[in-house]
Amino acid sequence: MGWMPMSFSGEVKEELAEYTVEPRHCLIAELSAMICMGARVIKNRDGYGVIFSTENIAVARKIGRYIEKGFGHPVQYVVRCSGHTGKNHIYTVRVDDSKTAADLLLAAKIMTPDEEPSKDLLPKNGLALKNDCCKRAFIRGAFLTSGSISDPEKFYHFEIVCSTMEKAQFLQGILVHFSFDARIVQRKKYYVVYIKEGEQIVDLLNIMMAHRALLNLENVRILKEVRNSVNRQVNCETANLNRTVSAAVKQIEDINYIKETVGLDSLSESLMEIAVLRAENTEVSLKELGQMLSPPVGKSGVNHRLRKISEIADELRQNKN
Repeated sequence: MGWMPMSFSGEVKEELAEYTVEPRHCLIAELSAMICMGARVIKNRDGYGVIFSTENIAVARKIGRYIEKGFGHPVQYVVRCSGHTGKNHIYTVRVDDSKTAADLLLAAKIMTPDEEPSKDLLPKNGLALKNDCCKRAFIRGAFLTSGSISDPEKFYHFEIVCSTMEKAQFLQGILVHFSFDARIVQRKKYYVVYIKEGEQIVDLLNIMMAHRALLNLENVRILKEVRNSVNRQVNCETANLNRTVSAAVKQIEDINYIKETVGLDSLSESLMEIAVLRAENTEVSLKELGQMLSPPVGKSGVNHRLRKISEIADELRQNKN
């Protein structure tokens, strides 16, 4: 099977997986989101263990790197196949050492010294996210473990899938803090926090520190806006042309009707002059028609005379009926 290009969502995750925060409090905040959105806490003989699962090898490596950097303890990596063909891989990062797991859960505010881990693995208080930099790290961790972004060439859509409404509301609150219009929708048994506006997704990539992806998205947005602008202009010009053609056809019909019923010489000199000119020059604009008159008449003057001819033709039709 040939090489498959990486999706835009995959490119964003690859970039964010490479990014390493320096302050320990931000590292803990990002790990806290990864535990909350993509981990299980298990009870073992002498305490707890933490198991992270992801389909992205770069994300798995980052989790292991953060735990080793933040808590000085190596982790175990396990790879297993999934799906009907067995070609999909699930990467598991295990923290089996109970002391390291306890330190991790305590630091992430998912457990206090005298309590069990919180049931939904949400931070028990806001201390872990008191700074804006930590809130950004939490969003980044949540996206890495359970988020996705659509291909911007097709449409704009950012989402993070949460297992409970409480998690979705917690994450929504952090996004709203940065003035994002984050909404929640239920999808089967999950709760999805999503953003659909292109400019907001650009800002969100900036907050998560995905600057390469941000530039790529901005380039796509600019090209789409140029294409849309050109399409609008072409559509507008086409509509104007259609209106002009329709008006000209009606004008010729009215002139021919007068000619066939009472004759053009029944019109005043100024109306007969414009009627003859219009009949002989069906494709020219009103402005060009006006320049053919002697003396020349402006566009509004030509329009006024043609409207008068139309009224006369309509009156003749009514009288005939």
